[in-house]
Amino acid sequence: MAQVIEYLAEHPVVAVAATAAALGTTAMMFGGQQPVKPPFSLSQQSVELPGPEHVHVSPLCDYKNGQHVVDEPCYAEVPTCYETLLHGMKVSGDGPCLGWRTSSEAPFQWMSYSQVQAHSLSLGSALMERGCTPSNSTNIGIFSQNRPEWVIMDRACIAFSMVAVALYDTLGNEACEHIIGITQMSIIFIDKAAKLKILLGILNESSTVKLIVLMDGPIPDEMKMDFEKREIEIILYQDLMEIGNNNPHEPKPPSKDDTCSICFTSGTTGIPKGAIMTHNNFMTDIKGLEMFSEGICWMDEHDTHLSYLPLAHQYERLVLYCLMQQGARIGFFQGDIKKLLDDVQALKPTVFPSVPRLLNRIYDKVLTSVNSGSWIKRALFNFAFNKKKAEVESGIIRNNSMWDKLIFNKIQALLGGNVRWIITGSAPLSTDVIMFLRVAFGCVVSEGYGQTECTACATLTAPGDASAGHVGAPIPSCMIKLADVPDMNYFAENNKGEVCFKGPILFKGYLKQPEKTKEAIDEDGWLHSGDVGEWLPNGTLKIIDRKKHIFKLSQGEYVAPERLESVYTQLPLVAQAFIFGDSLKSCLVAIIVPDEEELKKYASKNNLSGSFKELCKLKGVKAAILNQIVTHGKEAGLKGFELTKDIHIHDELFSAENGLLTPTFKNKRATIADYFKDQITEMYRPL
Repeated sequence: MAQVIEYLAEHPVVAVAATAAALGTTAMMFGGQQPVKPPFSLSQQSVELPGPEHVHVSPLCDYKNGQHVVDEPCYAEVPTCYETLLHGMKVSGDGPCLGWRTSSEAPFQWMSYSQVQAHSLSLGSALMERGCTPSNSTNIGIFSQNRPEWVIMDRACIAFSMVAVALYDTLGNEACEHIIGITQMSIIFIDKAAKLKILLGILNESSTVKLIVLMDGPIPDEMKMDFEKREIEIILYQDLMEIGNNNPHEPKPPSKDDTCSICFTSGTTGIPKGAIMTHNNFMTDIKGLEMFSEGICWMDEHDTHLSYLPLAHQYERLVLYCLMQQGARIGFFQGDIKKLLDDVQALKPTVFPSVPRLLNRIYDKVLTSVNSGSWIKRALFNFAFNKKKAEVESGIIRNNSMWDKLIFNKIQALLGGNVRWIITGSAPLSTDVIMFLRVAFGCVVSEGYGQTECTACATLTAPGDASAGHVGAPIPSCMIKLADVPDMNYFAENNKGEVCFKGPILFKGYLKQPEKTKEAIDEDGWLHSGDVGEWLPNGTLKIIDRKKHIFKLSQGEYVAPERLESVYTQLPLVAQAFIFGDSLKSCLVAIIVPDEEELKKYASKNNLSGSFKELCKLKGVKAAILNQIVTHGKEAGLKGFELTKDIHIHDELFSAENGLLTPTFKNKRATIADYFKDQITEMYRPL
């Protein structure tokens, strides 16, 4: 990262000359570039329907004639997720579909669309030969990282009207056992032999599982014997494929209202619930997104995507169905998150769905590099940034200006240099980071908002909208209203309340849990999100609070810990934060994981020595972080009771692997609180 603008630092004469030239030549900056034309007026991004509920819909719907939502796919010939691959094959001319590589030195290898279709039909035929019924009641498990076989298995299920159900490493044995039991799955696909040991601890005598398919062999002899004792067979993926090749069956495609997937929400507490998602859920969500971005940034056969966000969740699954329908290329990371940027730079994606955690780290590292450089480096970067920011604010999005060639191309190269659309979701992204991404990468940056139960995305920031601090407006395939939350003093008539969704993107319900379904969807068909939103004057939605994970301090003040954590993690010394409060206490405490690189820099400047773990134990480090929290917190407008009174420094990042984060990188609040219960008790003792 220190090389972001190294060339300019090494060539100050060039840098100064470039700055002088820019100061005198405004026309050079714009070069005739036209602003992006938004899909609707940015001053009215949603329309409030008449009536007492204050329901908002997209202006892209024919709401004047009673069309409140769009309930149709993008193409008449693509009514379900089965046809997405066939359509992609047609529009791409049977181009590359799924790609992978075996190491950081190896190039990506590709399967064409027709090869993926052929493999899917062979695998589906093999499942039929092994006794699977082509029915929505047939659930097939997959316990694997993202890879081509994951998609082929999903396509095989879809082709024969079966349902793929994902397990994930971080669920824990109890949750996995629950999912296997409630879905009555008989077959589970796994990627690595190491997962056999996990399954051995999960599958009991009453388990319905009779076959395990291992993608990467060989099968350990001792494991094979252990499973055979339980009358469970283990077979290699390629051997199962051979069965299908020798015994082909005609596909039995689904209808639009059939189940496409059962997505078990990772959750921050309790046993996960299985959200039943239909083909129509996915296809109407795709239609809404396409209407939002068509002609501006919508995907086509020339696009490339790197799949690293978990396919077990709706966000990445939705992205893949979008890309397949459009004939794009989908490459997979190697499976090691530490090599993610290597994979990105090798594949050079054009579409980059991500999460705030990664984007925040890029932002932090670039600004750290700039601020630690020479005055020329800082002055030129800031000047260029402000010039491009002015372009962005006028609606001009590009990566071919003089400033891109001199400065920002080094930043753009971090993501391969070809990114034209960044989509972020799952958690809030600060306004500063969003503007930085739009300027530095010279591309459309969209923030989406939704949840599993509404097919991942219900709102999106409009292309051409340079404002930030909101999650955009309703897409055309859903309606949104805000419901009163009297206990928190939020009322719909004041444009504030709990965010509720309605439309064809809503899930069918939770598998075999009708009582949980009734808790989520009210009698009028509105899905209650648990988030508190506010309608802004331009019709966009801003998330301002949270009903869930809200607690009240002893003096009666409500605290939304996730919002505070997003503020705290903007501090240079803070990588992760967990805020804890108790209704019997008057103040907050926090668990802080420092940013290792920044902490080492701080230590060097302050004559502190030791390893990262040793530095985390120093009182001076704790004091420095507390000081940053107070100073930055006040600048960010936090109230006194929102500033933590004590912190415990932890020297290991929260992760899905150690069980402290969900697979979508959210704090597992109950788990973290239990893990650090002794430290929390100790912090509260003197307070």
